[in-house]
Amino acid sequence: MLRRALLSSATLALAAAGTLARPFPAMAQAGTQVGTPPGWRRFAVTTRVTIPDAGGAQLWLPLAQTAGGYQASAGLDWQSNATAAVVQDSRYGTDILRVTWDGNTAGPKAIDVVQTIVTCDRQGASALLPVTAAERRFWLEPTESVPVDGIVRSTAERIVGGRTDPKEKLRALYDWVVDNTSRNPETPGCGFGDVKSMLESGNLSGKCADINGLMTALARGAGLPARDVYGIRVAASRYFRTMGASGIISKAQHCRSEVYLEGSGWFPLDPADVRKVILDHKLPVESAEVMDLREKLFGMWEMNWVGYNSATDIQLPGAAAQQKPNFAFLMYPCAFTSAGQPDCLNPARFQYEITAREVSA
Repeated sequence: MLRRALLSSATLALAAAGTLARPFPAMAQAGTQVGTPPGWRRFAVTTRVTIPDAGGAQLWLPLAQTAGGYQASAGLDWQSNATAAVVQDSRYGTDILRVTWDGNTAGPKAIDVVQTIVTCDRQGASALLPVTAAERRFWLEPTESVPVDGIVRSTAERIVGGRTDPKEKLRALYDWVVDNTSRNPETPGCGFGDVKSMLESGNLSGKCADINGLMTALARGAGLPARDVYGIRVAASRYFRTMGASGIISKAQHCRSEVYLEGSGWFPLDPADVRKVILDHKLPVESAEVMDLREKLFGMWEMNWVGYNSATDIQLPGAAAQQKPNFAFLMYPCAFTSAGQPDCLNPARFQYEITAREVSA
């Protein structure tokens, strides 16, 4: 439950730092209005799910996290003909909305969920939240998708070489990932994040969960606590069109990385978006536009994006042992019905829609 413990102190850290006029509660009561401070943006993200299959069904929806200095959950409301509750997974303490319909539900099984989130662009390392030695060890541990020994560790050590300064080590790893990976538009969804297979095959192509997952694994292999943050784009980007989304965002999921630097805090980076811009905008790696973005994304997150969680190889709370999500992370709606598991990459057939709008209140 280390992740939960880390996030639970976020609003206190925000208030202590003077960043917010007042702390945003981790979950406000429905209808509560909390002012948006200068420099912050407020978004309403609505998820609508309809499950037409007969019989009972379960649904798990990722919820926006509160994270020190750049994002806070300011409200959560839902309407449904189901039983719904906020639960946490056992390893990370990630907030998840679990929804259950029994076999006697009359009519379509449906739910509308509205999350209100405030964000502020993230620049440089964040020391707002204290990180214990236990938490640092936690974010060095391997998972099935993010191993840290074998080829991962040997690759990280080769890249880092004789460097000892944490930020210099991280920069070497970041530059290697940008230079040696490529974005593959045919990769399903955001990718699978199978780091070991990528390194063993030498095929370092994929999408954000692959490229940034590789970044996270290499950082851990080099002795730097690191984690992926799974989320979704909610507004247009001021840098490149393909780094943003608005309106209907059902397919706008995006994974980012952050690495803990001793004495500085959590440091944001996003090599996957560098590779995305290179491909989508047909720009040479050495072009001025790419070089500028490369520098920006080593230490910056534009918060036209909302982070859900860092739960890799997640175990869904309340799910049966054989019920595994399509991917090793909860970045999409995940359901199990009498007809099986709907494809989370096909919103029209699954029958869900996610929309985002910026609000001024």
